[in-house]
Amino acid sequence: MAKGMMRLEAGEVVTTLDHLHARISERFPASGLSRVCARLTATARETARRARRLSRPYLALRLPVAAIVLAALALPTWLIVRTDWLAGLRGADVLHAAEGLEPAVNLALLSAGAVWFLLSLEARWKRARVHKALHELRSFAHVVDMHQLTKDPTLVLGPRTASSPAREMSRFELARYLDYCAEMLALTAKLAALYAGENDDPAILAAVNDIETLTSDLGRKIWQKIMILGQLDEAKA
Repeated sequence: MAKGMMRLEAGEVVTTLDHLHARISERFPASGLSRVCARLTATARETARRARRLSRPYLALRLPVAAIVLAALALPTWLIVRTDWLAGLRGADVLHAAEGLEPAVNLALLSAGAVWFLLSLEARWKRARVHKALHELRSFAHVVDMHQLTKDPTLVLGPRTASSPAREMSRFELARYLDYCAEMLALTAKLAALYAGENDDPAILAAVNDIETLTSDLGRKIWQKIMILGQLDEAKA
């Protein structure tokens, strides 16, 4: 990484989520949102550990892979060196020489394919683990969205119907609840960004961008509700 380049610190994200969980628990004790934030905070700590591990080389995998790669390269080389090409040419037996060359070429091609597979094994392994972790963060975003889904600002106005959600919050509490949801979505995107900061795999970067887009879209809906609440307060004043 270039000297002086800014980077997202996992510890700061975890600390922010700890504070957010404390704020939610104090304002809405024993609420479902508080439990979700507690789980997200625990996931944040695990995310910080995973991101650090993924930034390091897997020596336990690289050493045996290196040995296999060297063997795969050495075997066709040894076969080519051991073949007496001059004897075949002196005997003008071109067909025999070609038959001797074919196994060496085939082995070289197979060895090249095996080398490519083994060299990309670590990257594919890391990619699979990151995609699994990102799927978990995507699920958190949808769970947070479900918690704010029925928190409609218009519930503080007008008559209720039999199927209307219960009015258990004041305007202020509803605004705080929605604000907490927006913060959780933003921090979920930051957790996904930790993986992008430790890996330049295009597939991982694309998956992280998808989560950032998802949380941004969901957060935009929440801020629209908060703005409506603000307009209601201004109208009342």
